[in-house]
Amino acid sequence: MKSLKNLKNRYFIIRHGESKANVKGILLSHPKDGTISFGLSQKGNRQVKDSVLKNKKSKLLDSSIIIYSSDFLRAKETAEIAKKLLGVKKIIFHKNLRERYFGKLDKTPLNNLIKVWEYDERNANHKHEGVESPNKVLKRTLVLINKLEKKYKNKKILLVSHGDVLQILHTHFSKKPVSQHRQIPHLETAEIRELKI
Repeated sequence: MKSLKNLKNRYFIIRHGESKANVKGILLSHPKDGTISFGLSQKGNRQVKDSVLKNKKSKLLDSSIIIYSSDFLRAKETAEIAKKLLGVKKIIFHKNLRERYFGKLDKTPLNNLIKVWEYDERNANHKHEGVESPNKVLKRTLVLINKLEKKYKNKKILLVSHGDVLQILHTHFSKKPVSQHRQIPHLETAEIRELKI
């Protein structure tokens, strides 16, 4: 996949705050569950508020930002908090920002991620246990970035999504192979970063 260059917009990412699935210690990646259940925990709500307000204070984020979000409940609630605190009029929900699908590992313990990441490192196209491959995740996020590049110019865009999805996208922006997405600093819950190329 070609690297991004000469972007017309500035892109910021925020991983959703701590979710009830995080607290329960399970992977929740199927849209039929993720879009309607396991929203943010109380701690997750606080994390998002603190993170957004910190970035608002530093003038990195403001009311001119355009918010695109996964339609999973934990991301939706994160986006709603950002919208309210920044004074943004609306959120655009997009399926390309959904959680990485973990196949047969859905609803299993979170520590199964370690095994998935080992497979990721060996082969960015793997489908171990029906897991969505890193390259497939990257492809769908880049489809969205390309659409946004055609639609907007000189805008700040906030992408609200999930750990692996944003980690993979960030790795690509950093011009590293997506198989190395665990080698860039781990994106914490509610953490905001600017993607730079």
